[in-house]
Amino acid sequence: MGRIAGLFGRVEPRLRARQLVLGLLADLPRKNCWTIAEHTGGASPDGLQHLLARAKWDADLVRDDLRAFVLEHLADDQAVLVVDETGDLKKGTRTVGVQRQYTGTAGRIENAQVAVYLTYPPGTATQESAARCTCRSPGPPTRSGAAGPACPRTLASPPGRSSPHR
Repeated sequence: MGRIAGLFGRVEPRLRARQLVLGLLADLPRKNCWTIAEHTGGASPDGLQHLLARAKWDADLVRDDLRAFVLEHLADDQAVLVVDETGDLKKGTRTVGVQRQYTGTAGRIENAQVAVYLTYPPGTATQESAARCTCRSPGPPTRSGAAGPACPRTLASPPGRSSPHR
């Protein structure tokens, strides 16, 4: 937190950011402002919600510092960062990020919450798998009616490992 402390103009958002990071790293069955606040000793989720919705801080600078930290400590020129966009179908509208949107889970526009997961798998990777992991899932049709870019059905995997995307 010392690395990003200067990116917060006030002490309160800096302390809330620390609380949020500790909660996200904790082994909690569900991670939301309520469970993180309770886990880190907060009486309510109000401070975390303020940090995420209204507090003044530069998320881009925090992201850049986090990226630099990861590169300094975990850099491996054989590693691949795997990006997985996953849609969870939802019935209600009260969960953050839920709206009618395209999700590959349903293959059409549905009431859903879409999350992007980044995985930094250990071990070595082949150039072929690195290249193929950068393509996107099929998207909704464009205005011209053509489908969005698609990945191959199977991805190459490092020797001895099966692809999680089959």
